[in-house]
Amino acid sequence: MDETNILQHLHQASFGERFLIERVDIQGELKRRLLDLGFVPGAVIEVLKASPLGDPISYRVAGTVIALRQEESQLIWGKVMPS
Repeated sequence: MDETNILQHLHQASFGERFLIERVDIQGELKRRLLDLGFVPGAVIEVLKASPLGDPISYRVAGTVIALRQEESQLIWGKVMPS
């Protein structure tokens, strides 16, 4: 079974939800930066808030707040964690 059928993009998670990263489909230097910041498979991300115009959205990962644009967060796959 193709796991992308049950996974969702990080940008689909709602504010206040926790998101378990399963896969990062970003390539190149940006992928390396995100991995260094803690956006790795198995990490739990908390969705915090959007900027005034709605993009980027801030996330808490490994104790740090990071803002990602929608085009970046669409390439991070995982599942929303139950409350």
